[in-house]
Amino acid sequence: MNTLRRFRNLGLLRKSNLTKTFSSVSHKAGEGVPYETVLKTESTSEQILPTEADVVVLGGGSIGCNTLYHLTKLGVKNAVLLERNRLTSGTTWHTAGLVWRLRPSDIDVRLLAYTHQLLKGLEEETGIDPGYIVNGGLFVASSKERLDEYKRLQTLGKAFGTESYVLGPSETKKLYPLMNVDDVYGTLYSPRDGVVDPAGFCTALTRAATRAGAKVVEDCVVTGIDTDTSLFGSRQVSAVHTNKGTIKTKCVVNCTGAWAPYIGSMVDVAVPLVVTKHAYVVTEKIPGISGMPNVRDHDLSIYFKLQGDALSFGGYENDPIFIDKISKDEAFSLYELDWDVFGVHIDKAVNRCPTLATTGIRSTVCGPESFTPDHKPLMGEEPTLRGFYHGCGFNSAGMMFGGGCGWQLAKWIVQGRPDFDMFSYDIRRFSPDLTRNADWIRQRSHEAYAKNYSIVYPHDEPLASRKMKKSPIAPLLEKAGCVFQERHGWERPGWFSQSGIASIQPYDWYGAYGHAINEDQAYVERLKEDYTFGFPKNHSIIEQECRGARERVAIFDMSYFGNYYLTGPDAQAAADWIFTNNMRKPAGETSYTCMLNAQAGVESDLTVSFIDGSSTAPWEPSFQGKGFYIAAGGGSAYQSFTHIRKTIEDNRFDAKLVNLSDSICLLSIQGPKSRELMEKLSPATRFANENFPFSAHKLIEINGHICRALRISFVGEMGWELHVPSSSAVEVYKAVMAAGKDFGICNAGYRAIDSLSLEKGYRHWHMDLRSEDNPLEAGLAFTCKLKSTVDFLGRKALEEKRQKGLSKRIAVFAIEEKLPLWGMEAIWRNDQVVGYLRRADYGFSVGCSIGYGYVHSQNEQEPITTKYLMGGDYFIEAMGDKYKARIQLKPLFDPENKRVNGFY
Repeated sequence: MNTLRRFRNLGLLRKSNLTKTFSSVSHKAGEGVPYETVLKTESTSEQILPTEADVVVLGGGSIGCNTLYHLTKLGVKNAVLLERNRLTSGTTWHTAGLVWRLRPSDIDVRLLAYTHQLLKGLEEETGIDPGYIVNGGLFVASSKERLDEYKRLQTLGKAFGTESYVLGPSETKKLYPLMNVDDVYGTLYSPRDGVVDPAGFCTALTRAATRAGAKVVEDCVVTGIDTDTSLFGSRQVSAVHTNKGTIKTKCVVNCTGAWAPYIGSMVDVAVPLVVTKHAYVVTEKIPGISGMPNVRDHDLSIYFKLQGDALSFGGYENDPIFIDKISKDEAFSLYELDWDVFGVHIDKAVNRCPTLATTGIRSTVCGPESFTPDHKPLMGEEPTLRGFYHGCGFNSAGMMFGGGCGWQLAKWIVQGRPDFDMFSYDIRRFSPDLTRNADWIRQRSHEAYAKNYSIVYPHDEPLASRKMKKSPIAPLLEKAGCVFQERHGWERPGWFSQSGIASIQPYDWYGAYGHAINEDQAYVERLKEDYTFGFPKNHSIIEQECRGARERVAIFDMSYFGNYYLTGPDAQAAADWIFTNNMRKPAGETSYTCMLNAQAGVESDLTVSFIDGSSTAPWEPSFQGKGFYIAAGGGSAYQSFTHIRKTIEDNRFDAKLVNLSDSICLLSIQGPKSRELMEKLSPATRFANENFPFSAHKLIEINGHICRALRISFVGEMGWELHVPSSSAVEVYKAVMAAGKDFGICNAGYRAIDSLSLEKGYRHWHMDLRSEDNPLEAGLAFTCKLKSTVDFLGRKALEEKRQKGLSKRIAVFAIEEKLPLWGMEAIWRNDQVVGYLRRADYGFSVGCSIGYGYVHSQNEQEPITTKYLMGGDYFIEAMGDKYKARIQLKPLFDPENKRVNGFY
């Protein structure tokens, strides 16, 4: 009871509170939650279950109610929400209800801005007050690095009209007199942040939805979901069974939060989340606190929420209590608070607000919350089951993201894809071998929870559940000093340290749950070299790797790429429809192409190599006629695969898509000396331009191993990609390194690729090229066969956009002074913010900082012209300061493509 004694000495626990806090009976609805009512009395629920529906939403919390509301806004009349208990039961009813407006992601900021706008107008629309109180928000920084992060948030917010102010300690004290600012470096003040009443919000949403024709049925328990199998083998939702009857439907949305895995298990769908006990406490009255803004002190990992004339406070600890199997019957109930777990926040809260030392705790709130492996929600259509949508795993942020995410999820359902680039929320960001790996889910969810308030550095890496997937040459790269990056379960080379081996250790849970901290901290120390918003300690090493590729020859292990074969009687027809570029080329050529959705948004960019059935490569599938070998970037690999497969099924193409990603390694050899190296490796092959031109591919032999060599580049140099069976990768790599000694070969990683590709203007999908961008805006019109009569997915929408004119266009910005840029910096044209950088880095070959971003027209109704684009004075705002920038439409490096064609 030492923890209790310490709290009592601080005055935080009074005798009258101890009995209630440590009662053996769980709290009931309203006992600890700081809202006047748990649920509005005016019920919108119906007793009779409809027999069919266009969409069935499961779960009556924030996400379910928001999704239902927005479905009706999009014209869906026959939508039904099923709630097993009462609206807001489960997790929504006990949420703290904070609504922040700034986060380190442009998509997050846009979604939060939408929720804010929705809440502002909801009472006028529905006649029901959602309980939205705008009292502002303060982010507290105890170090320069943290304040730099806040300055980045402030700059990003300017691109979306979200006002905020950087304050010093004295200014902060004037705004929040009860705050201790002795250890405060500075703060970020966002005056339009606030709090919302969950019951009021959900009641207003469902009231509007039912008026528009939707139905809400409470006390309705889902007992099963039926699926049918289509002609091409894909599964489709067909009905939902409940204790009140059956609804025929082809669309189910799983918004059941912590209980989502139960629903998923009914249809053999994995839902990768964990459930933990998440807590906050509500204080007694605090004189002078009324009207104060909410506070997030990320360095102390705590938050304060204004609650009338009191405070609610909580945080994120290293040892949250997992709920391995949450009861299906839980609704309006809470757990006993474990003070030994929550206690880590007490001293920190008292330090930040000293008056808490003499303030009692009125009540405690400890309830279930769901958390995901990357602290991002799970949304979108399940790739293994048509018509089954995820809308769960909101990491205790379902209230503030509810409006924006419900809006985009409704669009996902109605129009097939959301308007925003929601890939970081999309269930397809995780491959099935991850979503079904319980250890990975638990470890990564724990780390994401524990690091929720950590500084988001541009190049941090997780420590949990590593080394799941790696190429066969990974041990050789590790010996060479490779510092690996983790992407979608894969270990890929980030950069190569000169300080020896940095092995990734088993996860030590940050010392929680009795685990000892790893003795070997070499990998963690390498990561710390990147913990800055300035130029990192490894900056010069990355420069050496870049110069190795530009001046000699470098090898990149890109084995985490996706590798697919498209074959079958309708392979040509499928390729014509799926890919934007000309797919009617002879075998032996390779094309760079995009894939679009029906709205002309870019779903992926990749390379397609034209092959025929005469291949002698033993690892390649046997087929007759024409086939296509597809290589997709690792980050979008599963996304690309599912998009292709779904499009094949939608159009009933008699075509087969084979995934051989785990059987093929990709070694990329790039640089002025690459031809000489390739001639030494494969003397029987001619590599001259006339024999092996750019964008050609051939089967070659290296040291007795057959490889498919593609003459393409992602760094802007003459080079070849070697697509090698995994069984041959080690021997081929050793042969390359041995032969490459005469040419000064070096290992290089993805940090070098980032810089090199940016210099050359090559796009990175999900960064400077996303599903909300079309090829015309992105400068990729050359990838679209618009001059041919061959139709492709998204062509109609693309032509309509071209005819209407573009409201944004991508451009490159160069800042001559050596300035660290990371993306998300605001773009100023004259005295107006016109966009923000999607991707940025330092270009060693061009000697300046580089950023790519989209410039938006002043009026979305007026197309953006080249004259307007090039006619202004541009500045890039970084950390609150503006720097003169030069705008260009062509790449800064080798704009005439001489080097990729072998002309040096």
